[in-house]
Amino acid sequence: MSDPVFRDYSQAALDRQYDQSKWSRRPPAAYAAEYRARTDAAKAALGAPTAYAYGDSPAETLDVYRAAASEAPVHVFIHGGAWRSMSKADSGFAAELFVSRGIHFVALDFGLLPAVDLREMVVQTRRGLAWVYRNAARFGGNPERIFVSGHSSGGHLAACVAVTDWAGAFGLPADLLKGALCCSGGYDLGPVQLSARNDYMQLDDAMVAELSPNRHLDRLGCPLALAVGDAESDDFTRQSVAMAAAGGLPLHVGRNMDHFEISFTLGDAGGLLADLALRQIAGA
Repeated sequence: MSDPVFRDYSQAALDRQYDQSKWSRRPPAAYAAEYRARTDAAKAALGAPTAYAYGDSPAETLDVYRAAASEAPVHVFIHGGAWRSMSKADSGFAAELFVSRGIHFVALDFGLLPAVDLREMVVQTRRGLAWVYRNAARFGGNPERIFVSGHSSGGHLAACVAVTDWAGAFGLPADLLKGALCCSGGYDLGPVQLSARNDYMQLDDAMVAELSPNRHLDRLGCPLALAVGDAESDDFTRQSVAMAAAGGLPLHVGRNMDHFEISFTLGDAGGLLADLALRQIAGA
């Protein structure tokens, strides 16, 4: 037996822990197709979202699905895709539910690996949230009621957004975010760096230290909700358990849900993620 690489995992076992295709009930491509189909259905029901550029690169855009009310809360969703796939075209699957509740829904785009590195990706997502704060009035949003969620690699990015030094880095209010919901993310990049994913992520020790949000919870500036499916890999689950413990937070578990299935509950009335997000908004 080969020596452990991380905890008691061999290299092959650790690689398997961070390969969602080994754990999901359907191939990841099937879930990707469902994200796109549900987003297309939302566009058919609500009309095409309004696209805005929030930065200089072509990837730095976002889609706003507008609610009818002005001064409405804003929910920004950060998509997953292992930091290298998917886009805002796959990210409007929950828009209809939020808009029906009088909440603007924003699907955020950003550069993907390998076109940008992870450090720049985090910078872009933060820049996107800063743009939403500064420009919410353009689409009838309330800049004092901005919330963010993310799933998988988007859960990691949403957690990075939640621990942003908004005042120091952007000159914006420290409490720019009023709530964050992170689902099934990798919050400590140490084991990710040791896994086969690093062939394309190219993480170094400095990036791991800087971009692991569970190491920066002292900067958390808003309420944080954490969720994970109970049919995910052991180490993905451990990541969520450790993040919850580090922050003194409850962990919400989606029963009989794999890594992808839980994400769809953001768009389902009565779904786990939808309820968590709507409770955050109602309580802020």
